[in-house]
Amino acid sequence: MLTVKEALSRQAAVALLGPRQIGKTTLALALAQERDAVYLDLQKPAEVAKLSEPAAFFALLRDRLVILDEIHRVPGLFPILRGVIDEGRREGLRHGRFLILGSASLELLRQNGESLAGRITFIDLGSLKVLETPLDQQERLWLRGGFPDSFLATDDRISLAWRDDLIRTYLEREIPQLGPRIPSETLRRFWTMLAHGQGGVHNAARLAAGLEISGQTVARYTDLLVDLLLVRRLQPYHVNAGKRLVKSPKVFIRDSGLVHALLNIPGLEPLLGHPVVGGSWEGFVAETLIGVAPSGTVPGFYRTSGGAEVDLVLELPGGERWAVEVKRSEGASPSRGFHEACEDLQPARRLVVHGGEGRHPIRNGMESVGLRELALELASARIGSG
Repeated sequence: MLTVKEALSRQAAVALLGPRQIGKTTLALALAQERDAVYLDLQKPAEVAKLSEPAAFFALLRDRLVILDEIHRVPGLFPILRGVIDEGRREGLRHGRFLILGSASLELLRQNGESLAGRITFIDLGSLKVLETPLDQQERLWLRGGFPDSFLATDDRISLAWRDDLIRTYLEREIPQLGPRIPSETLRRFWTMLAHGQGGVHNAARLAAGLEISGQTVARYTDLLVDLLLVRRLQPYHVNAGKRLVKSPKVFIRDSGLVHALLNIPGLEPLLGHPVVGGSWEGFVAETLIGVAPSGTVPGFYRTSGGAEVDLVLELPGGERWAVEVKRSEGASPSRGFHEACEDLQPARRLVVHGGEGRHPIRNGMESVGLRELALELASARIGSG
C-alpha cells in the first residue's frame, strides 16, 4: 500500500495491475476506507450507470480519490479521464485523482499510449512472495503459488480446486470478454504445453506443431498470456563476448501454483517426482527475485551455443550485474557452464541460490545463499534505491 500511496502523491492517476484474485480490490478498499475515497466496481451495471455523464460525475468528486475497478471493461473512459486530469491540473489538482485497477495490461497500455501518457503511473501487484509468508511456508508457497486464496486454503486439495476454477474463469469468461476469439480448449492445451516446458527456451515451432496451428498464432497466444500478466518472457542477456548466443527468450508461467494446476500435480510429493520440478523451482525463484528487485532492474538469462549458461542475470540500476544459478539443494555445486558464463559476463556477484537457509562462500568468489536471504537483500536494495 505504501507504494500506491507514494505514487498517488506525485501523479494524477495510478494504475494497479495484476491477475484476477491477486488482491488488487482488497488493497483498494482498504485505501478507500482510509482516504474516504469513492469506489466503483465497473463489473456492475449499476456502477457503470453512474458514469452516464462521466465528466460531470468526476467534477462532483474533484477533491476525492476515485477508484475505478476493472477499468478495461469501460475503455471509453480513458479519453474522458484525460480531459478531467488536464482540467484539474490547470486548477492546481495535480495529484491523487484516480486509482485504476485492471486485471490485464493490454487494454490499459493501449489506452494509455493513446490518451494518458504522462498522466499515469503503473504499479504491478504480483502474487505473494517468500518475504510475505512465514519462514517455514516456502515449500507450500512454491506448491500452491502466491494467489492468496490458494496459498491460504485449508488443504492442498482445496487449493488445487481453487486454481482449477481460476483457470476455467480465464478460459471461459475473462479472455472472451477481452475480445480475442480463441477456442478455450485450444488455449488450455497451449497453456498446459507452456507448463510442461516451464523455464525453457521458447520453441514456437514445436508448440505450433503440437497444436497444429501457425507460428503466428503461437506468438498471438503467448502475447495474450503475457498481457494478462500470467506468463513472463525472460529475454536473453547480451554482452560483447564474441560468442554465439541463444536469441529466443525463456518463457515461464509466473505463478508456480498455476503450473502445478495445469499439470494436475496435487501435492509436494508428486511434484518432487515430476519431470517439471526443476523448471518449476527455477521459475519460482526467478519470479521471486525479479519481484523484489529494485525498480529499473533489467532481468535476463545468458546462454551460448557452447553450453555456457546463467539461469538469471540481474542488472541492477547503476549497471551492477548479478549472475544467479538456481539449485534446489543447499549443497549443490554450480555447473561448469555457469563458470564459463561468468567469465563472459564478469558479474559483480556470482550466486548459487538454493531452497535452504543461510549463506556460505564457494570457490572463485562464488557464494551459496538461500532464496529468502537473497530476496531480503534485493528488497533492501530496492528500499535503498527508492
